[in-house]
Amino acid sequence: MYGWPQLSNFAANYQDMTIPVLILFSATAVTASGSGVTSVDSTGVNLSELNVVALKQDSKLREDAVSATVIGRADLEELNTVTIKGISDVVPNLFIPDYGSRITSSMYVRGLGARMDHPAVGLNVDNVPYLNKNAYDFDLADIESVEMLRGPQSTLYGRNTMGGLINIQTLSPMRWQGWRFMAEGGRGNDYKISAGWYHKFAESFATSVTANFSYLGGFFRNTHTGKLLDKELSGALRWKANWRVSDKVYIQNVLAGSLLRQGGYPYEYIKTGEINYNDTCFYRRFTLNDGLSVTYRGDGWNLVSITTVQHIDDNMTLDQDFLPESYFTLTQKQKETAVTEDIVVKGNALQGDYKWLAGFFGFYKEMDMNAPVTFKDTGIATLIENHRNNSNPYYPISWDSREFPLNSDFNIPTFGVALYHESKYDVGNWHFTAGVRFDFEQARLKYRSHCDTGYDIYAVQPTGAYQHFQKAEIDIDESGKLKRRYFTWMPKVSVLYDLPFESGNVYATVTKGYKSGGFNTQMFSEVLQQRLMRIMGIGTEYDVNSIVGYKPEYSWNYEIGSHLTFLQNKLTADISLFYIDCRDQQLTMFPAGSTTGRIMTNAGKTRSFGGELTLSYTPATFITLNGSYGYTNARFREFFSGKTDYKGKVIPYAPQNTLFLQTLFYVSPRRGVVKHWIFDLNLKGTGKIYWNEENARWQKFYAQLGASVTAEGKHWSIQLWGKNLTGTRYHTFYFMSMGNEFLQRGRPWQIGATLRFDIKK
Repeated sequence: MYGWPQLSNFAANYQDMTIPVLILFSATAVTASGSGVTSVDSTGVNLSELNVVALKQDSKLREDAVSATVIGRADLEELNTVTIKGISDVVPNLFIPDYGSRITSSMYVRGLGARMDHPAVGLNVDNVPYLNKNAYDFDLADIESVEMLRGPQSTLYGRNTMGGLINIQTLSPMRWQGWRFMAEGGRGNDYKISAGWYHKFAESFATSVTANFSYLGGFFRNTHTGKLLDKELSGALRWKANWRVSDKVYIQNVLAGSLLRQGGYPYEYIKTGEINYNDTCFYRRFTLNDGLSVTYRGDGWNLVSITTVQHIDDNMTLDQDFLPESYFTLTQKQKETAVTEDIVVKGNALQGDYKWLAGFFGFYKEMDMNAPVTFKDTGIATLIENHRNNSNPYYPISWDSREFPLNSDFNIPTFGVALYHESKYDVGNWHFTAGVRFDFEQARLKYRSHCDTGYDIYAVQPTGAYQHFQKAEIDIDESGKLKRRYFTWMPKVSVLYDLPFESGNVYATVTKGYKSGGFNTQMFSEVLQQRLMRIMGIGTEYDVNSIVGYKPEYSWNYEIGSHLTFLQNKLTADISLFYIDCRDQQLTMFPAGSTTGRIMTNAGKTRSFGGELTLSYTPATFITLNGSYGYTNARFREFFSGKTDYKGKVIPYAPQNTLFLQTLFYVSPRRGVVKHWIFDLNLKGTGKIYWNEENARWQKFYAQLGASVTAEGKHWSIQLWGKNLTGTRYHTFYFMSMGNEFLQRGRPWQIGATLRFDIKK
């Protein structure tokens, strides 16, 4: 049915295979990339430029006590990747599901993750730390490398990096000059174009301007309207300037802006298997970011100042019930502006045994949010009128309008400061590292909840007739302020031993992770709804202070691993085993009943353990086999929801297995226009994924086959590619709304072509 039924059957039954078989398969059939889906750091530190991750970590990540994957530009192009979602599964134990719209940038690593509010994985793009996960999912032209550090990076990078850190660097005009063009088309009316100009005005100054545009016609149709609903239109512009002022001073500035218009939210009702809802859903976003990095190189030490300004203005509007009836809709408009400052001082001591690093980080951000929930005819009748009339049938009510909003307005200013330090000491083949970060954060919430509506009360006569009894006006206008303060310390200790004959190393680390607490703004509509019901003599009165806030999340990560090299660098292997003890893990839940909001709650205690394996083997110059496999077992140790004890249950949304296999084959003709042929065959696998705390719903392990053929000339390349060529049917998301269950199906098979053209000076 899907083209290759044998492989489809393999994907459907793969979850029944044991972990040892998976590891053996990934070790023998393996893949990853021709030049870099590997845990080797492909760039290092260029003395004329700044890479913050290279500044805070060792210049070669395989020489550090960290689980890391670095994917170079050539490998990203082979995988046809322009967003961070493209590295999902390629990096072991990293899962970034594609669902909803681009506001949903959920990431799961080693059983840790977040569907809303604060992320569990940090993101830096050209040294700009993204504070709002709403802005994580975007297309980026001319990516030079993607680095993924797994495990808590909180000691050096602070809040919301307890699952890891993704660092993206774009192509530098200091290292490449000329013009670059890309045009792509694929099934689903999926089109992308980009152009970049890179110029070096002098040996000390270079600049680049890149622009990209994308359009998606869509894959999923709303049966209610008959139209494709996941259409998308986006564009971005980026300007980078690099200036080597002197041998001691180096400056880089990156200014980037993007615009997005998107439909999205193809959620199908489980009972019918259809996407069928009547109200409009869309997501709109504008972002503007600027990052200024100034480096001063002293004698034996470096000082770097990274100053950033970030702004995001977005609007998410949903048919919250996702049914063809008119229950209610949700709008969430946000405007957030943030300023960050990171000052890092590092002692070089290249010939010495002791190295050190110290830093200061501060940020301030302020968000204004407007989040009305609009009740419509069916919602008023079933959720309010029927509820009220069943409790008092002798005096029934009727609303005076068939649509009214529950308005919620918020202002959320947040600031934080941190001091951090790390020391490294080398004794022969032994390398010891110890560090600590002290972090303080304060968040305030100013809220106003208001509703202006009314209803008529009738008296039931002995004859059964209704007689108007009273007019009831509802005018609710409540406001208040809440404040949360968080202070924590995040230590890190590691030891690494270099194996003889330059064959690699083994290491062990103990680190503490931290994710900020916050406010459940989406619950204010529920609080206001219950306040309205209480006026009518029914409903529940909420304690705003207790239900709106949720606590920070903490974890201790214990890890052992090894970076190994064999056969004169033809074979590399990276292995890690981890155990994570997590307290107050943050989970997104939908409160029981016919509610209008989601709530972030702290899930008591959880634990996860597992392992990761990455292999890269180049038996000959014309072939490369690489691969990665990640296993995670994450369960609740203590979690009582108030009604159900979930102890021992698997943590939802975090996959138990990730698998990536890829074979690259190279042919270089001696004559002709085509200089190189590259043949790529790859396989991505994910699962099992449990969808709820009860573990009653799940997605089985599934696999997707990808392939490409690339012809490269002197200044051009043409790539024919395919994704999910098996047509594997799978789901990426599950949720409940008003007691109804919904799923989002993953993207179907897709084929396309990509043309790249470079004019190098």
